[in-house]
Amino acid sequence: MALKLTIYDIVKGPVVSDKAYKLNRNLNQLVIEVDVRANKAMVKDALEKIFDVKISKVRTAIRKDGTARVMSKRYNARPTISKRKIAYVSLAEGYTLNMFEQTGAPTVGTETTKSA
Repeated sequence: MALKLTIYDIVKGPVVSDKAYKLNRNLNQLVIEVDVRANKAMVKDALEKIFDVKISKVRTAIRKDGTARVMSKRYNARPTISKRKIAYVSLAEGYTLNMFEQTGAPTVGTETTKSA
């Protein structure tokens, strides 16, 4: 049985955390949440096609199912944490991709004028 995943099914989105931001800024790495059924080769091909970059290395980690304990004054809740797969992607030399830039923000040195 072959997997029927498209490149847009494989990549779910970026992981937004302090660690992901530091890896992106300092080491030119991306931290992306991917489909649990996708392997490293599928992740590499999908990201190269979507973002038009070269990838040198892909590492994956699966965060298993579990429960979180939330304390309250009245009760103890146990919400479930679903299984997810994280890919740490190293870009090749000369390629950059900043996932944390704010889109639509004016760059330094450009002026925006309003017409009345």
